[in-house]
Amino acid sequence: MKPCHSPLEILVARLFTYAGILWINLSLIFILLACKFKQENVKPLSSIDEGFDNVCLGILSHGPFWDNVLGYWKASLERPDKVLFLKYEDLKEDIISNLKKIAEFLGIPFTDKEEKEGVIEEISRLCSLDNLRNLEVNKNGVRTSGLPNSSFFRKGEVGDWENYLIPSMAENYLKIVEEKLSGSGLTFRTSQ
Repeated sequence: MKPCHSPLEILVARLFTYAGILWINLSLIFILLACKFKQENVKPLSSIDEGFDNVCLGILSHGPFWDNVLGYWKASLERPDKVLFLKYEDLKEDIISNLKKIAEFLGIPFTDKEEKEGVIEEISRLCSLDNLRNLEVNKNGVRTSGLPNSSFFRKGEVGDWENYLIPSMAENYLKIVEEKLSGSGLTFRTSQ
């Protein structure tokens, strides 16, 4: 499996050599807030307004967000054996079933013994935001850009982005989501 943030087109030539691509989609607003408006090698944003404007335009350091999301979404429909598309809100809702799905996709499903011994639950605990947030490297570590690793951890709640935007911003964002995903069959839950 190949972890990446790259547009699908970059991987197409190699798609058949990888065991598969796992794409876990996060809301664009979630990404904006999680990164606190600053990325390595990217000019820091001056405000949430500037960051929000970039989000609405789909401007990210990894290319146009909507093109990337829809590229992986369509690939997952065309080649489900090679591309597994998961949504953060679905992981939050049922992590155990989704961990099983990931293991099966990778060709290493959990055994009955592992399930009975609580291996899936332990993986869920180890990968939880609470556990990751409290790792020493994430509490005190700093990226080469100077950005603290702790900046990447918020509440991890579906729809929490609404607490950071004024109503007109939220309305504009939801309109853009609807427009960009129209006709694709892809939907997102935007609140709890």
